[in-house]
Amino acid sequence: MREGESPWSAAEVAELRGELEGEIERLRAEVAEAEQDLFERGRAFGDGAGDDQADAGSATWEREHELSVTNNARDLIDQNTHALDRIEQGTYGDCESCGTPIGKMRLQAFPRATLCMTCKQKQERR
Repeated sequence: MREGESPWSAAEVAELRGELEGEIERLRAEVAEAEQDLFERGRAFGDGAGDDQADAGSATWEREHELSVTNNARDLIDQNTHALDRIEQGTYGDCESCGTPIGKMRLQAFPRATLCMTCKQKQERR
């Protein structure tokens, strides 16, 4: 904990764990739905015979967009899982770069944070 912050209570940790687990389940459902949509879109589009260039371009854009959304959801699942692992290991709230406390308010706003503000700012400048 940072100076002046109260430590995480058992109830706060339980609530945080529940939020992360709920987010993982929501994202997994989103990924499954997106993968099904991609599969169906691929089957419906077939070989593209008879489609004009605009239809083909639109279908390609939709597929690329769906892939991007799916990959983003997978990344968020990984980040949430990592946060849960850190809770279990007792390292949640410690910066993975410098080891200093991240700050409770930052973690409440962004529970997947792995870097303190100083290290995050350094990372973004690179």
